[in-house]
Amino acid sequence: MTAFNVVRMRVKPGREKDFLNLQGTLDIHPAGLRKLSVIKTGDRTYCVIGEWDAMASIVAGRPEMIASLDRFRDMLEDLGNGLGVTDPVSGEVVAEVG
Repeated sequence: MTAFNVVRMRVKPGREKDFLNLQGTLDIHPAGLRKLSVIKTGDRTYCVIGEWDAMASIVAGRPEMIASLDRFRDMLEDLGNGLGVTDPVSGEVVAEVG
């Protein structure tokens, strides 16, 4: 069953260009990853959204995804409230519209 992961993050002031340039160079291909997109959601805030074949693919792909995050972790600002630099969620599709 199709699953998605979403990771919210905020880039440190003055690091957006570095962050966006690096996104274009990342070579991420864990098994089961269909598509990975970076969207801008506000001032210095972004979400990385992954579409996966199944929830098991997300679980298996986490080490590669975390290794990718480690390449730009220093560019991210702590989100506060004990979250650290990312706010990740994931789950299986339960409904589709359209």
